[in-house]
Amino acid sequence: MELTRRQLLAAPAALAATLLPGRLLAAVTAQTPALPDLSTWESVRAQFALDPAYRHFASFFIASHPAPVREALEGYRRAMDANPFLFVERAMFEDDTHNLPLHVCAQVAEYLGGRGEDVCTTRSTTEGLALVYHGLPLKAGDEVLTTVHDHYSHHESIRLATARCGASMRKVALFRTSRDASVDEIVGNLKAAIRPQTKVVGVTWVHSSTGIRLPIREISAMLRGLPQAPWLVVDGVHGLGAADETIAEMGADYFCAGTHKWMFGPRGTGIVWANAANWARLQPLVPNFTELESYVAWTKDRAPAGPCNAARMTPGGFHAFEHQWALAAAFRMHGQMGRQRVAARIRALNDQLKQGLADLPKVNVHTPRSAALSAGLVAFEIEGVRPNDIVKQLLARRIIASTSPYAVSYARLAPSLVNTPAEVDEAVRAVRAIAG
Repeated sequence: MELTRRQLLAAPAALAATLLPGRLLAAVTAQTPALPDLSTWESVRAQFALDPAYRHFASFFIASHPAPVREALEGYRRAMDANPFLFVERAMFEDDTHNLPLHVCAQVAEYLGGRGEDVCTTRSTTEGLALVYHGLPLKAGDEVLTTVHDHYSHHESIRLATARCGASMRKVALFRTSRDASVDEIVGNLKAAIRPQTKVVGVTWVHSSTGIRLPIREISAMLRGLPQAPWLVVDGVHGLGAADETIAEMGADYFCAGTHKWMFGPRGTGIVWANAANWARLQPLVPNFTELESYVAWTKDRAPAGPCNAARMTPGGFHAFEHQWALAAAFRMHGQMGRQRVAARIRALNDQLKQGLADLPKVNVHTPRSAALSAGLVAFEIEGVRPNDIVKQLLARRIIASTSPYAVSYARLAPSLVNTPAEVDEAVRAVRAIAG
């Protein structure tokens, strides 16, 4: 991917030699230790510099950087601080073999089960959703169907995009109660709500409001069976890194997720995945720094040729490059731990928590007991105690919980890889004490 502006480099020969493409990657690799032994959950927990005085049950909010991510961040930061121009120039604009953004996309794609060229890197779920909805070819009379259960970022991305083009937005309830929801109820309610003008369906894989996990494969199959299948946009942030699923095969047309939660990626990172046909449908919103054709077209004063793609949709500009490039370390870490093994551990801890809370008087659990319809979040209430007060009283016992930021709010505990079964029991005992 040779750019003609690389001829402007005028560094001394000796300095330039130290940052030749192959040597650049070798230098960064030398500063970034190999992944540690992650064969036990104790060794996994040891990667996090979390305060041991607390029990951390809100890691899904924003992750503590584990050691492999911290070390990758520091390696890139040291190299960039030593020679900012040459390092960034070589890292971003070298040939494909040595291009760091392409290396990151390839590492992400290996975990997702797709191709590196179908990965768009972003800074958050919110940014990814906005890029997709504003990029879709919506027009007056079209409808985007979503649900009453979705997050502010999803609803606002749809509202802002439809307002710009004269399309409409409609919300539907997928279930009567989250705790007792079924696959048939969810899929049936969504199908019944679809109209001829419904061009897009937007849903969330794992709801941060109640912890329910939607059956995305079944939803996708239902939509594909319609005469005119709407495009399916999925907010997947609380499933990615917590559930055992091959993202590229689950049936979403567009899968948007931050990677600084369950994936343990650097703060301020995210991804959008789509296949080539779905990328081609979109219109970019932000100039990119990743597709050569866009740059060449600009130098020739013409529009970029060919269909839109993930690289063309990737927001350009100067970002926190060390965070974006260290994302690969988080995906390598998850790859070494094993997606199925990680999901099983999270499921076991959450099953333990749900069982413990269900046995308590005055405690109502809103997350389904079924592992197929839940993941790593458990939402609950204590009769007579406000959610904020539950969280405050847990914090007084050194247990970090959270409330769901919705019109109807619940307390949340989210057992993850940083927790132990003993800590889950400790959390249940604390809730019992608060419930009286």
